[in-house]
Amino acid sequence: MAGSCGGSCSTPESQKAAAAQQELAINKSLGKIKNKILVMSGKGGVGKSTVSVNLALGLAKAGHKVGLMDVDIHGPDVVRMLNLKGTIEPPATPDGLVPPLKFNDNLKVVSLEYMMKDRDEAIIWRGPLKIQAIRQFVSDMDWGELDYLIIDAPPGTGDEPLSVAQTIPHVKAIVVTTPQKVALADVRKSINFCKTVKVEIAGVVENMSGFVCPHCNATVDIFKSGGGEELARELDLPFLGKIPMDPKVVLAGDDGKPYLSSDADSPAVKAFSEVVKAIEIRLPPVAAPVSLNMAPKETSCGCGGSCS
Repeated sequence: MAGSCGGSCSTPESQKAAAAQQELAINKSLGKIKNKILVMSGKGGVGKSTVSVNLALGLAKAGHKVGLMDVDIHGPDVVRMLNLKGTIEPPATPDGLVPPLKFNDNLKVVSLEYMMKDRDEAIIWRGPLKIQAIRQFVSDMDWGELDYLIIDAPPGTGDEPLSVAQTIPHVKAIVVTTPQKVALADVRKSINFCKTVKVEIAGVVENMSGFVCPHCNATVDIFKSGGGEELARELDLPFLGKIPMDPKVVLAGDDGKPYLSSDADSPAVKAFSEVVKAIEIRLPPVAAPVSLNMAPKETSCGCGGSCS
């Protein structure tokens, strides 16, 4: 018997069926992805998005098939950092999956920001909407075969990282910190979060580990150095490397010209490259990669954002 909603409301049975169908779609999508990596930290402002973007770029540049999923619902940045201006396109596959944006042939990107007509609009959502969005990022997008899926999370241990942990079995975490004791105290919470929800920690990255002088290219320890490495050693966790602050990396992120996609010679680029190599060793893909020119690929459906 139809209710006063005219048939638009759903019954408990139909809700269960829809949830089961989505779960099948999630499992099918994840079955094509070899390594899932959650980049997280209990502390804000430590450079998680910078690490996520450059890690994805480095792995793609090495020839791996990479996906970059931005689950920072309230503050998505990766689309701007990669200068991607495309909009969401209608489903193009027989099973109705939506194609992600393409930075190039090796790197696909999904973020809530490019799905909005106004990218400056605030996302005012409670937990259930955020959880459903993250599940749809997996179930409804045409990720295809990937060697690595990099997931950029907001700071803390709330809805977004918990949803990733519950939605993506066997996801592994990279915990980002800066060297200061205050940051390390918050990062310990992320490590305990991973232990609680049974997420394996692939390693610790110490970001902003020193400052690269723009004049002489020397590294100065403004914010100290070695705190993240010491924490990893204390907790018996893999340490993936130190990345110094480099003004060129900051400018590149703001300009949407990813620094690691260039051939620039910088201590930060070399450090990012070492982190990429450490990930390849700890989480190797099955097939050998084929190297790729990292020039970005223009993508736009030309609809001006009106399609959905």
